Amino acid sequence: MTIFTILTVICVFAQFTVSVNYDMKDYLPEEAQSTTALQIMEQEFGGNIPTNRVMIEGVTLQEAIAFKEQLSAIDGVSDVTWLDDVVDLKAPLEMADTDTVEAYYKDDKALFMFSIRSGEEVSITNEIYELIGEENAMAGESLDTATQQQMTGTESFYAAALLVPIIIIILVISTTSWVEPIFFLIAIGVSILINMGTNIFLGEVSFITQSVAPILQLAVSLDYAIFLLHSFSDHRKTFKDPRIAMQHAMKDSFPAIGASATTTFFGFMALSFMQFEIGSDLGINLVKGILFSFISVMVLLPALTVLLYKWIDKTQHKPLIPSFKGVGNFVVKMKIPSLILIFVLIVPAFLAQSQTSFIYGIGEQPEETRAGSDIIKIQEHFGDTTPIVLLVPKEDIAKEEQLVRDLEEIEHVSSVLAYVNMVGTAIPPEYLDASVTEQFYSDNYSRIILQANTPTEGDLAFQVIEQVQDTARNYYGEEAYSVGESITLYDIKNTVQKDNTLVNILTLSTIALVLALTFKSISIPIVMLLTIQSSVWINLSVPYFTESTLVYVGYLLISIIQLAATIDYAILLTDAYKKYRQDMPALQALKKALDEKIFAISISASILSSVGFILWITSSNPIVSSIGLLLGRGALLAFIMVVFFLPAVLLVFDKLIRKTTWKANFYKEK
Repeated sequence: MTIFTILTVICVFAQFTVSVNYDMKDYLPEEAQSTTALQIMEQEFGGNIPTNRVMIEGVTLQEAIAFKEQLSAIDGVSDVTWLDDVVDLKAPLEMADTDTVEAYYKDDKALFMFSIRSGEEVSITNEIYELIGEENAMAGESLDTATQQQMTGTESFYAAALLVPIIIIILVISTTSWVEPIFFLIAIGVSILINMGTNIFLGEVSFITQSVAPILQLAVSLDYAIFLLHSFSDHRKTFKDPRIAMQHAMKDSFPAIGASATTTFFGFMALSFMQFEIGSDLGINLVKGILFSFISVMVLLPALTVLLYKWIDKTQHKPLIPSFKGVGNFVVKMKIPSLILIFVLIVPAFLAQSQTSFIYGIGEQPEETRAGSDIIKIQEHFGDTTPIVLLVPKEDIAKEEQLVRDLEEIEHVSSVLAYVNMVGTAIPPEYLDASVTEQFYSDNYSRIILQANTPTEGDLAFQVIEQVQDTARNYYGEEAYSVGESITLYDIKNTVQKDNTLVNILTLSTIALVLALTFKSISIPIVMLLTIQSSVWINLSVPYFTESTLVYVGYLLISIIQLAATIDYAILLTDAYKKYRQDMPALQALKKALDEKIFAISISASILSSVGFILWITSSNPIVSSIGLLLGRGALLAFIMVVFFLPAVLLVFDKLIRKTTWKANFYKEK
């Protein structure tokens, strides 16, 4: 108790030194093209990419130029681009290209592109809001980052404030003592605080980890505490000395807790092999969390219980819900319809879950927020605008001029800014002031800025990116680099799609190995994994059939998290069935296992589902919200599959299980 108290106090303070990273491009692998391009641009030009936009309404050309100066004067704002950078405003606008003009100035509304210094997004965007007022609009990558920074802490507090009372209610219903739920939450709460504090050795965590990991750790590992204290309550009926009762409880519950923790541990470990390092960041935190939860339940909780067992005795109450006796009989009667229904659903679900429409960024901001409504306002007047920056070797100016002409011919490229078309090829750069040339030339590279009238991501956006990259490579080969928000998302797409296959294979194989060793069987792991994996496929197929878009990071993470977190349900039921099958026929053993374990499974599923749905409700971050919805729905589907499908499969393959399980010792009817 003393050691855990000291550790917890230290970690409470340590967690405040851990920074949170909101920039998804930082988690791309070092070899990603956009990562290399960004490093080159920072070294050569020292600036950012103009991925932010401000729309000012009701301004003349002169007023727009004056606003541009005001915007440029804000500390941290750079690379402000407007119509005067692409068109000579001394000449009549009618002489300029209409599409180019209307990309920046239309119906007395001016649209400015600009960069914001990384790391100061919140203060700088707030200063811009003060400048533009309520009637004008701002959107962009830096604003998205600032919004997430402001909302993450608040939303985590709201989620915890909603979740803790719900979990307490569920635990009070599931126990016969008013204080047992407090013991559960203390044991797991301490492990969560230690886990968050030990992130000091990592330096920083992603915003997804900060939002999801603590709540997910609570939901997944609360079962361990429930298993131990239920076993302790059973042994108290035999042993009056609470120390002896706890010793027996620890011994009896260790295999179930160990198997549950091990499968979850290896499931989350697979995330750390993702090339897209947000998965690795979350995986390391969840692996640590499971380890600390296991230690806390097997060391802290027994000490706490033995010290304060009198509180449990004094606060006993009658069971608050009726017995589940008879449920097994009903489930067994439904075995044929259950098998038919699930086998009909599995194939379409498997095919549909890979055909869902995906997005690879953080997704759209909610319309009810200032950021969300501003995006809609800008799109209504100017449509979509996506900047792309090309970096090519500074060598032949004639080659560069031809490249710019080819880029201008690409469909959906609305403008191209380069030295050769803004200043001209007649004047050598060395004869001009550095203020004119520095935005286009460094010592080694030439910078070309394109604007595409496409969304930031999607099939059309990625098609334009491929055309731009192919065009540049025709002239400069692999020495041509591209950078921008859409380029980052294109690289994220290519990275995470490769991760999907690797991580799923690792998760399934490691969990299958743990199950095979636990149950000493070849067939039991297959039956259990088929049950849970089918629930994953059904869960991930819902967006396809509802024609909704799914955040790919959420899709990738939940396919691992749901499997790792809900396999416990199958372990609990199958372990009981295997035990009872040694003394009675298959049908009778299954009925008894269901009657005894369905309550524990339902409690675990209700907690995990509550966690998911509360994350979905409270989070404005589309990735976190998506993970929450998938987790909440996935826990319910896994519960249904374990209660109805798994028993039916166990009955059908009972003979095969007996033959492929070492020392099964199944009861044989005469």
